Amino acid sequence: MSVLSDQEVQMHLTNLPKWSIKEEKWIERRYLFKDYLQGITFVSKIAHLSEETNHHPFINIQYKSIFVSLTSWNAKGLTQLDIDLAKKFDQIYEETTIGSLS
Repeated sequence: MSVLSDQEVQMHLTNLPKWSIKEEKWIERRYLFKDYLQGITFVSKIAHLSEETNHHPFINIQYKSIFVSLTSWNAKGLTQLDIDLAKKFDQIYEETTIGSLS
């Protein structure tokens, strides 16, 4: 898979407004949960998806905040796979937290 250009990454991030670029090779997002266990449930779900796709993010758990970072090591930058997983992670977040943060 080929590395996305800076312009392509910026275009994709318009549809992923809570994700940000880090060091030109990563995208990162902070997810907030009502409690620790809800965050762990989310981590478990994205871990299973990551195994299925054989594409593994960095995950940093800080109580009710989960930080997720994506990059494509083999390509040495961001690829379409990173963008696709970010979208899927956001969907999983919505499903996991529906009605719980209000």
